[in-house]
Amino acid sequence: MKAMKAMKAAAPKAMKAMKKKKISARLAKRHAFAGKLTKTATGLTKSDLKLNKTGRVVSKKKSAIAKSSFGPWIAAVQKARSALKIKGFAVVKKGTPLYVKAKELYRK
Repeated sequence: MKAMKAMKAAAPKAMKAMKKKKISARLAKRHAFAGKLTKTATGLTKSDLKLNKTGRVVSKKKSAIAKSSFGPWIAAVQKARSALKIKGFAVVKKGTPLYVKAKELYRK
């Protein structure tokens, strides 16, 4: 009898069922965009997402806000570069002629 009890105690426990792995927040947008998820934890669906020029999945709304707020400055720097005949890499740093010209064009 004691031997039977010892056998039962030593018997391996039943394996637990594997749980579904959670999708990380970093990949949630990509999965929603690909159709693997209906929506992200923040509620974004495929119709709310788009690919940016570097290939990242981003929110359409946030992308539009960034373009509208940052676009005029980029345009001003491009005009300043052509006005100063700058080709290649140039730092846009406070005090440099490029920055001064870009700031002047940006204010207009």
